[in-house]
Amino acid sequence: HGWSEALAGIKSPHVKYICPHAPVMPVSLNMNMAMPSWFDIIGLSPDSQEDEVGIKQAAENVKALIDQEVKNGIPSNRIILGGFSQGGALSLYTALTTQQKLAGVVALSCWLPLRASFPQGPISGVNKDIAVLQCHGDCDPLVPLMFGSLTVEKLKSMINPANITFRTYSGMMHSSCIEEMMDVKQFIDKHLPPV
Repeated sequence: HGWSEALAGIKSPHVKYICPHAPVMPVSLNMNMAMPSWFDIIGLSPDSQEDEVGIKQAAENVKALIDQEVKNGIPSNRIILGGFSQGGALSLYTALTTQQKLAGVVALSCWLPLRASFPQGPISGVNKDIAVLQCHGDCDPLVPLMFGSLTVEKLKSMINPANITFRTYSGMMHSSCIEEMMDVKQFIDKHLPPV
């Protein structure tokens, strides 16, 4: 709900915004307490074990949402995936593994999950030239800026580096700010112009 409100402040009239809720599940990092989560989080260090099954299942769920929009008459190359934190991680992973050609990805305060599962060098998929806007706060205590920097370096080796924009925001923690939302609006308007 919070993100649909944030997007309401920047949305263009010709763009449809869909903000799916993550399912509620027990999260290891949160002492197995149930909370909205796209997949399990076991730890927050770069070498933490990852929930491969959960990440792949969540990506399939996002691909199903894309399929539904395509059935509704929106070509996949007019669809941008986006998300914050775990949702941003899922958006990146989905865009790099789907056979659906997408318009772009907005990845906020996040990382690339299962990064070791990707081959070294450029991907050969339909989204090898996808536009990516990656944003991160320089004071993020939860997903450190270093994760964002490592992710953008990995992305530059996988997809056309000319299409990747990495923005950092001074003093921003694990959250968003007006300046970031304006950058998101500019990205969406550029890659989804009115038809």
